[in-house]
Amino acid sequence: MVESIRRLLENNEEWVEEMTAQDPEYFSTRAEGQAPGFLWIGCSDSRVPPNEITKTNPGEIFVHRNIANLVVQTDMNILSVIQYAVDILRVRHVIICGHYGCGGVKTAMTNSDHGLIDNWLRTIKDTQNYYWQQLKELKGEDRENRLVELNVIEQVYNLGKTNIIQNAWKKGNNPYLHGWVYDLKSGKIKTQTTMINSEMGLKEVCKFEMGIIGS
Repeated sequence: MVESIRRLLENNEEWVEEMTAQDPEYFSTRAEGQAPGFLWIGCSDSRVPPNEITKTNPGEIFVHRNIANLVVQTDMNILSVIQYAVDILRVRHVIICGHYGCGGVKTAMTNSDHGLIDNWLRTIKDTQNYYWQQLKELKGEDRENRLVELNVIEQVYNLGKTNIIQNAWKKGNNPYLHGWVYDLKSGKIKTQTTMINSEMGLKEVCKFEMGIIGS
């Protein structure tokens, strides 16, 4: 246990040396402030590091992560992050990125008792129930993957309906919303929505507007 922590600290020392060798002002420049162009709302899964999979540098992406990349309207944590990113940092793009093989989605698909997290994952269970006519035709991993995609689309809609995004659009500060899924097996990102920056555009990810019939 102690050795694993010591290794992290030693890695940090090596990283600092590497960065300063490449650019002596690497840290002093970044300490002056941030002006990211993107807000990333992703899953907490350790296999999906935003900067690495998008090949971006520190300071380019403002990041919020939670179990199964959910946008819950009563979650003050994520709402605060979104408001700061949109109103203060003025990001131009907000990305919701899920990933295939998501443990949160897999857990939501079961009927077992997992304790407190079942409350958090309730929204995914609701999505599964609504789209069951579509999902029941799929088996195993295909069903899981499709629910991952549907969950991302649902969260883009939830994001667009926050008063933060709605007010930003009304003021002409039009952040684009994106729904992505990261494929662990290939390393590639798959887009699930178009670039949305208006109430009209948001209708394309609304299951009611699209006339999608649930179960």
